[in-house]
Amino acid sequence: TASSRSAPTPGVRTLILHITEAQAQSQKAAGSSAVGVGFYGNSETNDGVYQLTYSLYSANRTLGGINNLVAGSMGNVETGLKQHLARLDEIFSTRSDYLQALRFMQLMVNNVVRELTALPDISKVNVDLAAVADQTAFVEYYRWLTYLLLLILDLVICLALCLGMAKQTRWLLITVMAFVMLSLILSWASLGAGTVTAVGTSDFCVSPDKFIVNQTTDALSADVVHYYLFCSPNLPNPFQQSLTVCHRSLTTMQIQIQGLLLFSVPVFPTAERDLLGIQRLLNSTEFSLQKLTALLDCRGLHKDYVDALMGVCYDGVEGLLYLSLFSLLAACALSAMLCASLRMWTLMGNRDKEYDDIDEEDPFNPQARRMSYNPRRSNIHSFCSYTSSHGSQASLQPPPQAAANAVPPPEYMNQSMLFGGSPRYENVPLIGRGSPPPSYSPSMRTTYLSMTDAQIRHFGTDFQV
Repeated sequence: TASSRSAPTPGVRTLILHITEAQAQSQKAAGSSAVGVGFYGNSETNDGVYQLTYSLYSANRTLGGINNLVAGSMGNVETGLKQHLARLDEIFSTRSDYLQALRFMQLMVNNVVRELTALPDISKVNVDLAAVADQTAFVEYYRWLTYLLLLILDLVICLALCLGMAKQTRWLLITVMAFVMLSLILSWASLGAGTVTAVGTSDFCVSPDKFIVNQTTDALSADVVHYYLFCSPNLPNPFQQSLTVCHRSLTTMQIQIQGLLLFSVPVFPTAERDLLGIQRLLNSTEFSLQKLTALLDCRGLHKDYVDALMGVCYDGVEGLLYLSLFSLLAACALSAMLCASLRMWTLMGNRDKEYDDIDEEDPFNPQARRMSYNPRRSNIHSFCSYTSSHGSQASLQPPPQAAANAVPPPEYMNQSMLFGGSPRYENVPLIGRGSPPPSYSPSMRTTYLSMTDAQIRHFGTDFQV
């Protein structure tokens, strides 16, 4: 029929099966390459996000140190110095010159408090940076874990597909196709998520300074933000004036305390304790102001800012692009694997159907020909076995001439009866066909046609005429 003629032969189907397996091997290589790209992209993205979170935590520690130093200095000046000055005012109530020195010191304390209060309140920025760093680290951990599991799943699918192609097992092929479809869905989803994240991050990296200024408008002034973002020598330090006033006020108070210790203690011994307490507070406040000056310098926070940008805009974006490439390559490879698996399933079904439809009585079926071989006839030797050996051929003597009225033996002998249908006796000389093989000689023909009585007894009466 037309359907049977259009169906591929077993040889062609085997060739198609081998081609399908070769395609599956190439698709496995493509999938392995995609997995390698994915591992590199996942590592690069993780490194970039780690650098971002490390910079955020470093900036958070700097801003937290600034807040602590400002709060500690304010507490020393407002609480400690004012209490000591109030007690000294009672002790020096009878000395107007000492009271005048105390009034001057009170003025210096007010200057320090005013300048420390004028410093920008960066506590809100501190809280926001900590929250951003924690949330980023949390999301990055699960993102890295998700991609790692997806990469492992793709590797397992490649190995299982090769095993299924080699074993040609139906249940294994079904399992592989199910996981291929699942991984294909996850690959397309990861491609969309990675592309969106890469595009958004790239938009941020085009003008990050403007984004930072817009985000910190409510907490910090524009000049302070520009000072830390650019950290140029041409930009003035917005904290320099306040810090200078605080240092000069503390130095002036130190000079006043030294004079009062020198001149008032011999007259008012009870004032020594408060004067020494003020001196200790001034020393600690001045030390805190020195540390505050170092922390408020733009170089520390600017370095953290540049490191964060390097992590996001270079390692992070590069890793996201590699992950998007991995998702695209994995999706294409998995689609090809699914098509190859379906093709393999179809070929396996056709092969099983073909084996079920085999006619065991078909003479052209090798299996049927082997089954038709009768072991009882295995002891029947072909005449070629007698003529194949030189010694046996020489030992045979031609029989005497038969009677004139004897019918000559037939030139064509039934091969199926003589050789039992065995495949190894198919290439025997054909008598009377008009096309003998080149090795066929007249002596072999004479010997073949002239059988002795012993040979007739050996073969039986099947060849008697």
